[in-house]
Amino acid sequence: MTAAAALEGAEGVAALGFGAFVAWETLVGEPMDVVTAWAVTGMALLGGCCMLAVARGLLAAERWSRSPLVLTQLFALPVSWSLLQSEQYRYGVPLMAAAVLALVLVLSGPSTRFLLAEEEPEDSAEAGQGRPRS
Repeated sequence: MTAAAALEGAEGVAALGFGAFVAWETLVGEPMDVVTAWAVTGMALLGGCCMLAVARGLLAAERWSRSPLVLTQLFALPVSWSLLQSEQYRYGVPLMAAAVLALVLVLSGPSTRFLLAEEEPEDSAEAGQGRPRS
């Protein structure tokens, strides 16, 4: 789980960095469409923050964090494929590797058991599974 959280966190930091870069370029440069530039900035910053929240949830073994991680990695696969087709290998290869690895890690048997395991009752009598022995 820690490795999957680290991969999601790294992608979140990258999205935040991209959002900051687009914001800077919008402020100091001359974008063709200012509204679109700010929309991209907002989506990248919001997405990065959400990915960091998912990474934090994975570290805390929160059940809800699994689905958003799978969703972000499924979105990352076509993006990385597009980067590879446009011969931008230095971005496409790491993104695809991170997406596939994160999916394998979070969907593996041990991770599934870890996230979906219910808490064991402390006393079997409380759970209705018998009477306490004297």
